Amino acid sequence: MKDENGKKQVPLRLSSTLYADLMQWAEEDFRSLNGQIEYLLTEAVRKRKKKKKEED
Repeated sequence: MKDENGKKQVPLRLSSTLYADLMQWAEEDFRSLNGQIEYLLTEAVRKRKKKKKEED
């Protein structure tokens, strides 16, 4: 599914501990939980691409 911004919705199951930790982190960064997860995933992919590029 895509919303009006062209983003896909992905069902996600998290442990209650991870959920609580992410919620606290999101609040500290003034983000929604969804925004925090998207930010963290974007950063992880960016770092992975950078690392892969340096290895080549």
